[in-house]
Amino acid sequence: MQAPPLAALAGGAWASHRPAILAAPASLRRPRRGALRLPAWRPAGGGRAPRLPAKGAVLASDTGADEEVAGPSPLLDVRSEQEFVLRVRKEVERGKLRPDVADNFENLYYNYKNAVLQNGDPNAYQIMLSNMMDLFDRVLLDEENPFTFQPYHKAIREPFDYYTFGQNYIRPLVDFRNSYVGNISVFSDMENQLRQGHNVVLMSNHQTEADPAVIALSLERSNPWISENIVYVAGDRVLTDPLCKPFSMGRNLLCVYSKKHMNDFPELIEMKRRANTRSLKEMALLLRGGSHIIWIAPSGGRDRPDPLTGEWHPAPFDASAVDNMRRLLEHSGVPGHIYPLSLLCYEIMPPPQQACQ
Repeated sequence: MQAPPLAALAGGAWASHRPAILAAPASLRRPRRGALRLPAWRPAGGGRAPRLPAKGAVLASDTGADEEVAGPSPLLDVRSEQEFVLRVRKEVERGKLRPDVADNFENLYYNYKNAVLQNGDPNAYQIMLSNMMDLFDRVLLDEENPFTFQPYHKAIREPFDYYTFGQNYIRPLVDFRNSYVGNISVFSDMENQLRQGHNVVLMSNHQTEADPAVIALSLERSNPWISENIVYVAGDRVLTDPLCKPFSMGRNLLCVYSKKHMNDFPELIEMKRRANTRSLKEMALLLRGGSHIIWIAPSGGRDRPDPLTGEWHPAPFDASAVDNMRRLLEHSGVPGHIYPLSLLCYEIMPPPQQACQ
């Protein structure tokens, strides 16, 4: 396996008061310290709808990004907000889009617009509109022909590059000038271990649905191979939500049903258990092959602020999830390394104050 050489890093996240993403690594055999930090912008307004970006942004042009995704279909080649909103509503009238999906999409559109326009760049409006048209194009395609995720999903890079689409969508929401990755040398250690055929597991807290994109954006210059090849353990909601699916399709995923919601529908419990067993088998196969880096959030959910102080703390890890990951590494027959990764980027897409029941 070839891993890229180290280069200058442009970190990422967004906040005027400098919250951050922190990554800290440690090995099974020799613990080490480390941290990845990314500040973020303040969230928009007081209230918050699920999965919506916060205010504040810098544009892709600020980062020197030279990758572009394919544009939207001619059907969606609109030039103004008014045309775009009319197009969304027209698809509902044609029966191509469910009304609830359209409502959520419009809500997302206005939140994303407010966030991207915060930087005042003269191209911000065009970038925002282009990204939202790309997303709507993908949502329409999935409504017509729903995509089903396999237990192990590999990022779809062609004929449409869903990975680059996701990177370019989140990129304008990241203030690269006020963000950083701490202990970047630890990621160099990881690359060396991956080159040698070892496996690496990132035991991480989980703050927002944008975490995979923020991690990848923060490492795309210094460690592009890691940026593109991380395998994320993903819960079922981001695999079924119409507005999440296009972003999930661009990531390498091991798909699982959350333990927290395993018993929500008694008639589905057995199906969920079988699906999780298949995913565990896929993970074991990956680890036996070596040279894989896997991200997992053992808390099983996103961090939330203390209701009294408003301070953010990582949600407690599920000890059984940590132990299962350790045992999978030990039984793979390949050297493995576990690194703690702490993230602080909650203001990009903060979760609701309370977890959904």
